[in-house]
Amino acid sequence: MKAVFVEDAEKIIVKDIEVPELKPNEVQIKVNVAGICGSDIHTYKGLHPFRKPPVVIGHEVAGEVVEVGSSVTKFKVGDRVTVEPQIGTGESEGVMTGNVNYSDTRLAPGMGDWLGTMAEYFASPEEQVIKLPDSVSYDQGVLVEPLAVGVHAAFKGDVQPTDRVAILGAGPIGLLTLIAVKAKGVKDIVVTDVLDYSLQVAKEMGASEVINIKDNSNWIHDAKQSLDKGSFDKVFITAGVPGIVNDSLNLLRKGGRVVTVAMFHGQQSVDIEQLQQNEKEIIGCMTYNRPDTEEALEIIASGKLDVEKVISHKLHYEEAAKGFTIVDKKKDKSVKVLVSFE
Repeated sequence: MKAVFVEDAEKIIVKDIEVPELKPNEVQIKVNVAGICGSDIHTYKGLHPFRKPPVVIGHEVAGEVVEVGSSVTKFKVGDRVTVEPQIGTGESEGVMTGNVNYSDTRLAPGMGDWLGTMAEYFASPEEQVIKLPDSVSYDQGVLVEPLAVGVHAAFKGDVQPTDRVAILGAGPIGLLTLIAVKAKGVKDIVVTDVLDYSLQVAKEMGASEVINIKDNSNWIHDAKQSLDKGSFDKVFITAGVPGIVNDSLNLLRKGGRVVTVAMFHGQQSVDIEQLQQNEKEIIGCMTYNRPDTEEALEIIASGKLDVEKVISHKLHYEEAAKGFTIVDKKKDKSVKVLVSFE
């Protein structure tokens, strides 16, 4: 089968490899479409903490079941599915937490012998596979996983309908966090970024206001003045750029909460005086758990919010290298890029 490899830092190739041999508890999926995620770009650049080249890339997927293992009971050939791409017991330091994302030995595609999703076939344990309703297309189905990140962020933020929310970063995760927040009934949402086209997508997806912060030293003031309602109840960091943690604290009201969704590299400074004296909170946020994935699928299946607006490109797998380049370099007004195996 054909598979997309990150062969080395910033080097994408397509190779022929063997179709994964199915284990008794696994489902073989003929991949229709896979997504390029921000964390895939970290792998592509050689910066990811645990996915290291050479590796079959990808963890977002939608496709059709073509074979089931001998012990599989929940799926049959022909089922349309997506995958929650993480395996773990929920055990952390000897304690069963009930949260897979807390697992000390968490496994994801591209780790160990679990190949990534960007291939013609992808084998997954039955427990990680989720059936797609007939009303959900493959392109929508591949967005379940990244939307689950946004849903988990909204959960960690304890988002309420009356909250005033700022989302810092209008990449795919920022835009899908916007969808998750809107699904909670929030009406006042300000999104910031440095790219006008990304902000235009945010506006189309339901942001109340958008602000381009590039060369704008007053953007924090502008954000607070937007909608004439002052500081924010919740701030979601969806772009891990230097200084953004303190920026988020400056946006926040007393007692408000910052949720860190982006992947960070290097240190961030924290204004501890502002944090302590104003009882502000900074909350970590890592992937999702099954309730988040189920909620993400419900949001998509409802059809009330147009998640597909986040998709800017759909390329054949032979053009995967181009896809990674345009995402990494933010070329051709790229937002969410899908890789097709049709």
